[in-house]
Amino acid sequence: MTPSQIKNRLGLLSLVVSLGLVIIKFYAYHLTRSQAVLTDALESIINVFTSGFALYSLHLAGLPKDENHPYGHGKIEYLSVGFEGALIFIAGAFILYSASLGLLHPHPVARPDWGVLLLASTAVVNLAVGLLLVKTGKRLKSIALLGDGQHLYIDALTSIVSSGALVLVAATGIVRFDSGAALLLGGFILVNGGRMLRRAISGLMDETDTAIVAEVIAELQAQRRAPWIDVHNLRVQRYGANLHIDCHMQMPYYFTLDEVHTQLHDIEELIRARFAVEVEMFVHADPCTFAACSLCLMPACPVRQHPLHHEVRWNVHNAVKNERHHLA
Repeated sequence: MTPSQIKNRLGLLSLVVSLGLVIIKFYAYHLTRSQAVLTDALESIINVFTSGFALYSLHLAGLPKDENHPYGHGKIEYLSVGFEGALIFIAGAFILYSASLGLLHPHPVARPDWGVLLLASTAVVNLAVGLLLVKTGKRLKSIALLGDGQHLYIDALTSIVSSGALVLVAATGIVRFDSGAALLLGGFILVNGGRMLRRAISGLMDETDTAIVAEVIAELQAQRRAPWIDVHNLRVQRYGANLHIDCHMQMPYYFTLDEVHTQLHDIEELIRARFAVEVEMFVHADPCTFAACSLCLMPACPVRQHPLHHEVRWNVHNAVKNERHHLA
């Protein structure tokens, strides 16, 4: 089974589970008339919409490149996470408002035992499916699956807190525990929705993923060859699970075109082999100048003008700059 097929099946599983659980939670609210249970049920409605959109985005992300999308369709996954985050944020704001009214005007909670039983069962299902989605999302580098799985984690947590509120109400008779739990959950949901929005905006704006950049640079440094005099202007963009990498590599100016091509091909292949996803890499070759002699590791260079002073160790602070390295 291809990674795309795995993603689509898990997306469909998430949608089916979300539909089933939202029915159970609204039934639990019908029995209990609990503000906390209503909060949990409303948050689960968001699950249905977001799971449906995530499934659609996973389908699009799996489509091959075409004339209109030369870098593929992977960025739709960021839009999916943004859509999910926006809905969660709106739901959190509404829940805060509703819970505040519940604190001011509390009402009795009925049949808390049934509410606890139903919500606890939905929490177990959400945790199991969420764990599967997050684990697979990390393995396949799918932002949409990760976002969907984390949302199911949040949903499970709201069910656990709601169940705890019902237990407290049943044990103490203080009905404000119900609205207090709903208020707490509303704030938690609001914060998580904001974080998901932030993550989606970062991806759509091509914000640098420092961890990936560091991994690319570390691999270049570890596999470094003498003709690779200097690397700079290194950039990494993520398109869904796939990566687009480009950089400038300074090489001896007297190399033939064939020698340069061989070196560039080797660089591209070793980076592709480092990552488990599709990598599109472009390396621009720059000819060396005599100013680079003091940093050049080429043995017995026929045109060297200055002795080697020291090797520049490539890292995330110098390799991403749009300038060649020089002596400090």
